[in-house]
Amino acid sequence: MRSRLVLIPVAFSLLLAACQKDDKVVVPDVFRVKFETSQGDFVVEATKAWAPRGVDRFHELLRRRYFNENRFYRVVAGFIAQFGVHKDYDVHGRWRTYFILDDPPKEKNLRGTLAFAQSERNTRATEIFINLADNTALDAQGFVPFAKVVEGMDVVDRLYSGYGEMMPEGKFIDPNRVENGTNAYLEPHFPKLDYIKRTVFLK
Repeated sequence: MRSRLVLIPVAFSLLLAACQKDDKVVVPDVFRVKFETSQGDFVVEATKAWAPRGVDRFHELLRRRYFNENRFYRVVAGFIAQFGVHKDYDVHGRWRTYFILDDPPKEKNLRGTLAFAQSERNTRATEIFINLADNTALDAQGFVPFAKVVEGMDVVDRLYSGYGEMMPEGKFIDPNRVENGTNAYLEPHFPKLDYIKRTVFLK
């Protein structure tokens, strides 16, 4: 079912992200970032009023260049395009347990919005999806948009979707191997996946 939870399952060990927060950084109320990808560029605008904790984490990951060389490992046409698994398993293995508390929902999961994946309450960490359609079924499941694509949605629409949904609904990409192998698994086995080259804050 397309409305099912969209976070790769991980063992629940709730470590709040406060231990990773840089108190000297003031995250703007609204900011834009350019994603340079193998399909072209798109621009995302994040708004703290939509989801303050989610935007703070997004900004933190961007500062750390966490998304560089991320594969869009789950692209389901007409549904979502998901990323957020670090290229290096050692890094991903730590960050996938740095959960943040939920934000109350303010916006809908409409086409072009971004939300963090989660397996249950208070389990947002690094994995993010872009809604490729109006996915209203995700609203009731607690997926809270924190940003939206403001330029280049045509680029997002072109992200390679030929591998389809992950197992067990799909037949190609194994979510457990994504979680435990990251790019070492994805790059050689799924060479057509599009990826993020780098992200750049826009003034």
